[in-house]
Amino acid sequence: MKAASRVIRTPDQRLRIFVSSTLKELAPERRAARAAIERLHLAPVMFELGARPHPPRELYRAYLDQSDVFVGLYWERYGWVAPDEQVSGLEDEYNLCPPALPRLIYIKDPSPGREPRLTELLDRIRSDDRASFKYFESAEELEVLLEADLATLLAERFELSRVPSEAERITEEPAPAPDSSLPSPLTGLIGREGDIAAVRGMLADGVRLVTITGPGGIGKSRLAIAAAGGLAERFPDGAVFVDLAAAHDRAGVVGALAQSLGVRDTGDAPLPDKVATALRDRRILLVLDNFEQALAAAPFVTELLAAAPGVSAVVTSRSLLRVGGERRYELDPLPPAEALTLFVERAHAVRPDFEITPGNADDVGRICTALDGLPLAIELAAARIRVLPPAELARRLDRRLPLLVGGARDLPERQRTLRATIEWSAQLLDGPERTLLALLGVFEGGFTLEAAEAVEASMSSEGATDAVPDVLSALAALVDNSLVRQHEDADQARFSLLATVREYANERLEKSGGLPPAQDAHAAYFLALGDRADAALEGSGQHEWVMRLGADSGNLRAAARYLLDRRDWARVAQLAWSLYVYWWVAGLLGEVRGWMEDALASGDPLDDRTRAIALYFTQAIAFWQDPEGTVVPALTESADLFHRSGDSDGEALALISFALAVLASPAPDTGTADGAMDTSLGLFRSRGDRWGEAMALVMLGRVALLRQQVDAALARFEESLTLARANGDELGVTIAQHHRGWARLLLGDAAGAAADFAACLSLSHRLGHVEGIAYGLEGMVAVAALGGDVTRSGLLLGASRSLRERTGLHNAPAFSFHQLFVDRMLDAGADRGAFDAAVAEGRALSADAAVEVAERRAA
Repeated sequence: MKAASRVIRTPDQRLRIFVSSTLKELAPERRAARAAIERLHLAPVMFELGARPHPPRELYRAYLDQSDVFVGLYWERYGWVAPDEQVSGLEDEYNLCPPALPRLIYIKDPSPGREPRLTELLDRIRSDDRASFKYFESAEELEVLLEADLATLLAERFELSRVPSEAERITEEPAPAPDSSLPSPLTGLIGREGDIAAVRGMLADGVRLVTITGPGGIGKSRLAIAAAGGLAERFPDGAVFVDLAAAHDRAGVVGALAQSLGVRDTGDAPLPDKVATALRDRRILLVLDNFEQALAAAPFVTELLAAAPGVSAVVTSRSLLRVGGERRYELDPLPPAEALTLFVERAHAVRPDFEITPGNADDVGRICTALDGLPLAIELAAARIRVLPPAELARRLDRRLPLLVGGARDLPERQRTLRATIEWSAQLLDGPERTLLALLGVFEGGFTLEAAEAVEASMSSEGATDAVPDVLSALAALVDNSLVRQHEDADQARFSLLATVREYANERLEKSGGLPPAQDAHAAYFLALGDRADAALEGSGQHEWVMRLGADSGNLRAAARYLLDRRDWARVAQLAWSLYVYWWVAGLLGEVRGWMEDALASGDPLDDRTRAIALYFTQAIAFWQDPEGTVVPALTESADLFHRSGDSDGEALALISFALAVLASPAPDTGTADGAMDTSLGLFRSRGDRWGEAMALVMLGRVALLRQQVDAALARFEESLTLARANGDELGVTIAQHHRGWARLLLGDAAGAAADFAACLSLSHRLGHVEGIAYGLEGMVAVAALGGDVTRSGLLLGASRSLRERTGLHNAPAFSFHQLFVDRMLDAGADRGAFDAAVAEGRALSADAAVEVAERRAA
């Protein structure tokens, strides 16, 4: 018989924080939690204090009922399951937690031995919208996080309980808008108000994976963008748009997502792990567009959502992902009235005076009906209104569509209508325009007029296709007929095809036998573009070229994929090598390493230079990760092969990486490293390569610092800075300034160091160079710590750590001494509690906000 319920009191009557965890494995973390709670003068409620004559379950319930906050700590163990019980005490505590109690959940990583039942419990907890999640690695980090979160929670509860004064209400500023990368369409969205509300409603109800399905051209992408645009309250970290048109597999999806999030693939850790780390503490909405061609990557989406409980996703796809937690929203065609409105609006783009009249209303209605209310099909038809009146347009569609639709029985009905409309629209083009449309299908992610002209010239000169006498005029006609979209870039116009139109173009190209030569012409153009960019990337044109190449990242990947599939190792190695600076600045070296690993693993004979490049990319970008001691010999071989092939620049660069690997080894040989650096410097100077010379000087300065020759290091860094400035190499300037700042600080020149770090930070921010921003912040941390500024040093340290985690830079070794200065400040008696709280606050700062904080004092 169940005992009567009785009141069980906690040891005191302060605000009570219930701490749930297993005991032995998390003993240090429990001590840290107690310290954080007591420092805030709160009462920890921990089960080991409960040696009283009450059954455990009743004890849990009574303590929970009298607690104010639930804190859950989890690592690898699920806990003991008592006889006749179905769950462990750990899970039972969570189950018994009152619904109104705030829940702060902390999960310790890494956790290679996590028990399956705990994994199941954590999956269930992650789906609970009432819980707040964070991850930690040590008891010390947990202590900082918990104290900051409890302080924030208490402040929020206090703020909600008070009535603001009239003056406060007047002066209250609106919260800043969250970051968003959503596209801004040039035309309005017509007739989708109900659909927008429905998708937003799903997300508001806690659905974390919404897949908008429907045939191509029905408006899935536009709906997803519109729905995501009004959810700032639910997703304070914003919305990120990810175009998957060029992604064909899991790696492509991960790469596209990383690029959209700003996560750098530096090759030091698996990219999916970096993406998960970047997202795990954020409340953000992902818009994953055009997923149907990468359905094999669907499990990655669920893995990501499980690892990042604050993240939700809206997916557009012609097919369901068919994964757990997915909710479908099937998008229907436009109703007749909205279809009519869309036709008129799009017709105005080519005939501003066009209006619906009693004489043409029936014909326009017939057109919209014939096109099944599909927005893209209506847009293509409306583009013809400039030369065909509605009656003629309707007659042509009535005559041609049934014939065209009947030829594609393997497609759904509405998809056949769209394909038929594209085919009909293409048949109204003249010969050169049709030829060009097919050729444009070879581009991924957009193209320039120059690229289109180059591919056409190559194809026509080889006799692979008919000539297009005037590519510009033909392209203009395709734009006018809505088959090609034009986008104004900063310096030049770019063009793109919608996915459905590109599919049609590729099919036409393949049917004519022109796809392989078109792919080869495409790869040849981007190889030539890489050769043109090579020198400019090392000088004053660097920023312009990085932006231009970034716009063509899909095409660069397509070119590489084509060359890899053909086992054309020499040309893919040349593409990798000529754009080395771009891959580095854009954070794509990890992807390039994968290409070169394929070359080395192929078993095919490689010429000396190709093997030298492949060895360089597979070894140099993670020189500090060398448990088997293979990096130094491989880089030695790379340098020798570059020398044998007559590539002095390649040899010099390989020697720099060789020296870094030597310095990173368990027993650094500074003499060997110094000798390699001197040889490298001589090679760069003999070639007149000022970019390489500046980089070599920085590395020589590093060696001098290792030898504690700070004056000599300062001289090297200043020489490098002078060269970089003369060369117009802004990236080189930030690197040299950052290093000079450390030399100055170590010599006691705090003002000079602060000026260098501030300049590095400002220039890196303008260039969008994330690693430079992190380095600049860390330099400012050291300056603040040297001056005893606890709050400022903590804020900037938290911001730099968060920035590195969110951009995939947290695993790579960093050339920074800021922790040394922080430790000295704390050892001298600084308020550690205030510092830890500032670190936690700094972690919430965006990069822009952190730069603003740093520059405020620097000014």
